[in-house]
Amino acid sequence: MQKFTIFKIGDEVFGIGIDRVVEILKMQKIFTIPGLPEFLSGVMSVRGNVIPVIDLRRRFGLRPSGKKERIIIVRYGKEKIGFLVDDIKEILSLSSEEIRTPPSIFKGFKTEYLTGLGKHDESIIILLNIDSLLTSEEMIKLKESIELLEEKGAGVGKTTR
Repeated sequence: MQKFTIFKIGDEVFGIGIDRVVEILKMQKIFTIPGLPEFLSGVMSVRGNVIPVIDLRRRFGLRPSGKKERIIIVRYGKEKIGFLVDDIKEILSLSSEEIRTPPSIFKGFKTEYLTGLGKHDESIIILLNIDSLLTSEEMIKLKESIELLEEKGAGVGKTTR
């Protein structure tokens, strides 16, 4: 059995392995900072740490549901990053029989974004491979942005919320 944090973006249901999830937060103040790569919504401060935030809705070309937003903080290499999602549904255990290999094209998502598809009751859960959500070039930009923000002492800028 594997455990997943299950969340929604628009009408789609996604899962991330719970072993990568650090915490789940209610919407926080997100600061936009000039010069950040476009895939970053901005940054937030969590207990004195600067955490970059990626809006997964924008990443996947989905519209927000308009529901309460949440931020899932995950371990990404040696860093922590936040994923902005519409809503958290539950923590769910899936057996290996409930996890399928995704077809080569699934609802417009690149298969490298997926570790599989979970089947639970009558719903399909898109299981994300968070290590492939950013290209190696974006990962370098992310690291550079974090270093720059830490040097400048982040926490100032315009809020997006």
